[in-house]
Amino acid sequence: MTGGTGPTAWPSAAECGTICAVAGQAQRDMRGWAEAYPGLFSAKPFDAALYSTLSLAMAFSGPWFTAERLRMANKVCLWAFGLDWLVDYVATSPQEVEDIARRCLDVAGGAPPRDGDDLTLMLAAIRDELTASPAYPVLGPIWHEELRQMLEAMLKEARWKGAKVTPGFEEYLGNADNLGFSFAFAAHWLYTSGPVVTADPGAVAEASRAVQRVLRLLNDLGTYERDLLWGDLNALLLGLERAEVERHIAGLAATSRELIAPLRVENPELAGYLERQMDFCAGFYQVADYWGSL
Repeated sequence: MTGGTGPTAWPSAAECGTICAVAGQAQRDMRGWAEAYPGLFSAKPFDAALYSTLSLAMAFSGPWFTAERLRMANKVCLWAFGLDWLVDYVATSPQEVEDIARRCLDVAGGAPPRDGDDLTLMLAAIRDELTASPAYPVLGPIWHEELRQMLEAMLKEARWKGAKVTPGFEEYLGNADNLGFSFAFAAHWLYTSGPVVTADPGAVAEASRAVQRVLRLLNDLGTYERDLLWGDLNALLLGLERAEVERHIAGLAATSRELIAPLRVENPELAGYLERQMDFCAGFYQVADYWGSL
């Protein structure tokens, strides 16, 4: 499937129908998880369009996957949105974010979740599913490390905001782990892998982080108005013009494709999913944002 401006460049209506059907199945799963953890997803920004667009992002990024194969990508991505809401909007101090991070790391490491704490209750369910995967002995530590890095990046940003510090662009981009893409991707990789992991973990991590930096900046271009309203950091608030950010995206995207290319030999589905996530977001953020309004 290829994008473009002419009618013949688009996916066929039949292909789109299959992909959207998978997304519909995933959306029903997401609504079920939201109902199971109301303390995490009851805020107004978790509207119907958020579940719809998230499920479409996964389905169009991996159109060769069934809804079951995309299940963990959807579940972890939704959980990360809940985490992001608590960290960026609900928490009122870096100390609260520190407590959130500690609770999550404890549960990911095997500790029981707190009663009534939907954030860690859902994370424990994710952890239990992932530990049952035949690839967990190899990829489980990578998933846990990605969680740690995401939480540390979120805490760093919370400290910047708490101290009213404006980071430089390179420092800000270097903290792209707070976006959570590499964490969610690691869970998807783990869930869809068999007992023999063919792709080189180091090469996959490098490619995933390169894509994550692209997504960080695409997100900033698409969410600038919301970030102003919610008080979030954004590359456009660091003294860069939109054209400068777009040039950075183009260069980072080219690097990402170079890193993804070798992965196609051993795992074309993994490589394709990485690249299509990047390309999907490039189109999506030109029009909309995932979050609903406050």
